[in-house]
Amino acid sequence: MKTFTEKVYEAVRRIPRGQTMSYAEVARKAGSPGAFRAVGNILNKNHDLAIPCHRVVRSDGTPGGYNRGTTKKIAMLESEQD
Repeated sequence: MKTFTEKVYEAVRRIPRGQTMSYAEVARKAGSPGAFRAVGNILNKNHDLAIPCHRVVRSDGTPGGYNRGTTKKIAMLESEQD
């Protein structure tokens, strides 16, 4: 059986380039709808570039945090809009 962390990483890997998903949406897809804060904590510890955690944003559409800096997150999201 997959752990919640594995389910979060799997959901985030499936976010297409140029699109975003909210922390709450990732939590729902991982099977724990109320665990959006846990999703943020999991992604904050991620350093695997194959998991595009920069594509996960707050429910209001604002960027939220990023372990490489919010400025870098915004730049990455903007570069994917091309």
